[in-house]
Amino acid sequence: MMDATRREILQGVLAAGTVAALGVGKARAQGAALLTRPIPSTGENLPVVGLGSWITFNVGNDTPAQDACAAVMAAFFEAGGRLIDSSPMYSSSQPTIGYGLKKLGYPKPLFAAEKVWTSDGAAGPGQIEQSRQYWGVPRFDLMQVHNLRSWEEHLETLFAMKADGRLRYVGITTSEGRRHRDIERIMASQPIDFVQLTYNVLDREAEARILPLARERRIGVIVNRPFRQGDLIAQLGKHELPEWAAETGASSWAQFLLKFIVSHPAVTCAIPATSRIEHVRENMAAATGVLPDEALRTRMASHVEQL
Repeated sequence: MMDATRREILQGVLAAGTVAALGVGKARAQGAALLTRPIPSTGENLPVVGLGSWITFNVGNDTPAQDACAAVMAAFFEAGGRLIDSSPMYSSSQPTIGYGLKKLGYPKPLFAAEKVWTSDGAAGPGQIEQSRQYWGVPRFDLMQVHNLRSWEEHLETLFAMKADGRLRYVGITTSEGRRHRDIERIMASQPIDFVQLTYNVLDREAEARILPLARERRIGVIVNRPFRQGDLIAQLGKHELPEWAAETGASSWAQFLLKFIVSHPAVTCAIPATSRIEHVRENMAAATGVLPDEALRTRMASHVEQL
């Protein structure tokens, strides 16, 4: 590991106590208001950019790598972030998050979003409890049925947990455009609070039915794979930002892509994953300033399609 990275880790750890104590973001401290959206079912506000953990936090028992992830989390909370998302499918990402939260003193702004991912409905409660222990939190804010696996049984469990006060919100997830018809049926028939799906400037199938249905049914939307797991950044990085990108409030391709996503009125939060402090700061900066209107969103999508 490079010396610069070690210094960043140390700085993140040293700043953790301040982050936990103040519960405020760096962007707010500097006067830049963080853009938020209300969760439709309750009105609770969430910053429009959160933090995913797929692949990036799967570091096993490598202590320097765990410390690096803790530093990323520290930068996230410094910038005013709240929602961190994970899953049992993400291997060691869950204990990595727990390691970071403990090191940072369990920052109060945390909005803990997890998933249940087992084909055995009866095994759901045990898996959820194991996830809770990994995180070290008293309860999760949001529990989602991952990729609709055994969703009927799991939703029954989650609704009971919510009724008992052991959970605040219930959701379902999918990714890469899969099972959208099933998602629609569940959204139309079940009292869920959130749906999580893939949506970005090139993957816009959700605009046709799911996003309008989310607004109609007052369901929050969490967006995964905003960068197509980094492929979009690599592709667009070969080109300069258009001169008119300043109108979107973006100063980089990552911010351009995030602002396109979170400017959709149905989207509550996008969750890019990263293992680098500078990237989490760049991503969180997309949750400040202006957001594109519908005409500018159309121009953004058209521009990327033509590259």
